[in-house]
Amino acid sequence: MDWLINLFTNTNSVAHIALLYAVVIFVGVYLGKIKIGGISLGVSFVLFAGIFAGHIGFTGPTDILNFLQDFGLILFVFCIGLQVGPGFFESFRKGGVVLNLLSCLVILLNIIVMFRCYYRFFGTSTPGDLPMMVGALYGAVTNTPGLGAANEALTNVFPKGNIPQIASGYACAYPLGVLGIIGATIAIRYICRVNLDSEEDELKRDEEDDPHAKPYTMYIRVANSYIAGRTLKQITEFLNHDIVCTRMLHNGELLIPNRDTVLEMDDEIHVVCAEADAEAVQAFIGPEIQVHWPEEDKDQPMVSRRIIVTNSAMNGKTLGKMHFSSIYGVNVTRITRQGMDLFASRDHRFLVGDRIMVVGPEDNVNRVAELMGNSTKRLNAPNIATIFVGITLGILFGSIPFAIPGMPVPLKLGIAGGPLLIAIFIGRYGYKVHLVTYTTTSANLMLREIGLVLFLASVGIKAGAGFWDTVVQGDGLKYVGTGFLITIIPILIVGPLARIKYHFNYFTIMGMIAGTYTDPPALAYANQICSKEAPAVGYSTVYPLSMFLRIFTAEIIVLFCCGVA
Repeated sequence: MDWLINLFTNTNSVAHIALLYAVVIFVGVYLGKIKIGGISLGVSFVLFAGIFAGHIGFTGPTDILNFLQDFGLILFVFCIGLQVGPGFFESFRKGGVVLNLLSCLVILLNIIVMFRCYYRFFGTSTPGDLPMMVGALYGAVTNTPGLGAANEALTNVFPKGNIPQIASGYACAYPLGVLGIIGATIAIRYICRVNLDSEEDELKRDEEDDPHAKPYTMYIRVANSYIAGRTLKQITEFLNHDIVCTRMLHNGELLIPNRDTVLEMDDEIHVVCAEADAEAVQAFIGPEIQVHWPEEDKDQPMVSRRIIVTNSAMNGKTLGKMHFSSIYGVNVTRITRQGMDLFASRDHRFLVGDRIMVVGPEDNVNRVAELMGNSTKRLNAPNIATIFVGITLGILFGSIPFAIPGMPVPLKLGIAGGPLLIAIFIGRYGYKVHLVTYTTTSANLMLREIGLVLFLASVGIKAGAGFWDTVVQGDGLKYVGTGFLITIIPILIVGPLARIKYHFNYFTIMGMIAGTYTDPPALAYANQICSKEAPAVGYSTVYPLSMFLRIFTAEIIVLFCCGVA
C-alpha cells in the first residue's frame, strides 16, 4: 500500500500531478452535469472540485499549478477569440448597434453595482477585499474568461506569493448568478406585462414581411450565338447576374446541367432568377418560350441538408446577396460557426468552415452544395500552425507595456487580453494574409474545454487552502448577496429600457441578456419558451463584443483600482 500512499502524497511526482488534475477534472465535469430545476453549473463545477481538493491537502507544486493555469487560460481565450472574431465587427451593423449599446450599458452597470457594494458592505482598508469583489463580479456575470484575466492582472499588482485568491469570490457568486439571470428575465416579463403569444405572433408577422426577392422562373431558348459552346459558369460570369439553370432540353434529352455544362444553339433551359433580372437574362440568352416537359410534372423530393462552406470564394459574401430563395429555390434556416448556432440573417457574412442548413428540392440543394464547396476533406486537417502562430503573436502583443498616468504599473494586456485581441483579428481577417483560420468545431471545442478545465482546476486547487477561512468563517455570505445584486440590478434596469423605449421583442431581449452575460443556460431557457430564432439573434449579436469587454474590463479594473487599494 506504500506505493498508493506515495502516489497521493508525493507532490513532486509527475504521476501525482497528472492524477491530481485527472481526478479534479473528472469529478468536476461529472458533477457539473447534474441538473437542479433544469439548470446545471456545467464545466464550472471543476472550480468547486479543485477548491475541495486544495482544502483537504490534495495539491501540487505552486510552479506547476501556475504554469498549467496560465497555459490553460491562453488556450481558452485564444479559442474564444477565434470563435467570436468572424462576427465581431459585423455585430455593429444596423439594428445590432442599439443592442450592443444596451449590452455595454449592462456591463457598465455591473461594474458600478460592484463598486457600490464594495464601498457599502466592505472595509476599504483591506487590500484583498476589492480583488475578491472582482472575483464575485465575474461569478455574478458567469464569465470565466474575465476571472482568468483579472487573476492574471493581479500578478502585476501584488507581490509574488501575496496574490488574493479571487476564485473564492467567484465560487460564492456563480450559482446564484446563473439563477439570477433567468429569474431577472422572467421578472421583466411581468414588469413590462409581456404576453408571450403576442410576442410570437409579432415574430411570425416579421418573418412573413421579410423582403426577400421572389423567385421568377421561365423557359428560354438559346438564341445568342455568342454564348453557344460556352459553359454555364462562363455565361453566368458574362451576364453578371445570379441565375440558376435547373433543367435543360438538349437534342430531345432532358438533362440536369451543372456549372461545366456547355450550351448550344436552340437548347431549351429552365432558369430561375430574381424578377428584376428576368429581362436582362432574356436579352442576353434568348427569348422566353412556352413549353411542356412531362418530366417536370414529377415532384422533386424536399430535403434538409447541412452544407459546409469550403469554397474560399465565399469568404466575406453576405447571405442576402446570394439570393438563395429567389435564385436557387432553397432556404437557409440555420448557420453554425465554431459550435455556435447563429441566426441566418441577410447580413451574415460567410466564412470557410460555416455550416449552413439548407432546405429545398434535392437538385437545388445539390447545386448550393456545389457552390459552397461542401468538401469535408479540406477541413479535416488540423490547422495547428495557425493556432500557435496566433498564440505567439498574442503573447508578444500582450507583453508590450503601455505607460498610463495614474497607474502604479504600465498597462499590459497580458496573456488573456493579448491572445484574445490577436485571435479576434485572425479569426476575421486571417484569410486575407493566407492564414487558414478554420478549425473544426470539435477541435476548437476540445482545445477550449481543455484550456478551461486546466485553468479552473489550477485556480480551485490554489484557492482551496484558504477557502474555509475566507468564505465560511469570513465574508462568504456577503459575496453571495452582493453577487446576486450585481447580477439582477442591471438586468432590471436595461431590460425594461430595451422594451419600453426601443420596443425590442421580449425574446430578443432575453437573447441579448444571455449574450451579455455569456450565459448558455439563459439562452437555453429562452429557446425553450420561444419557437422562433429571436433569442439566437440577440445572443449572437452582442456575444462577441460582450466577451471582449468582460475580459478587457477585468484587467482595467485590477490595474487601475486594485493596485492603489
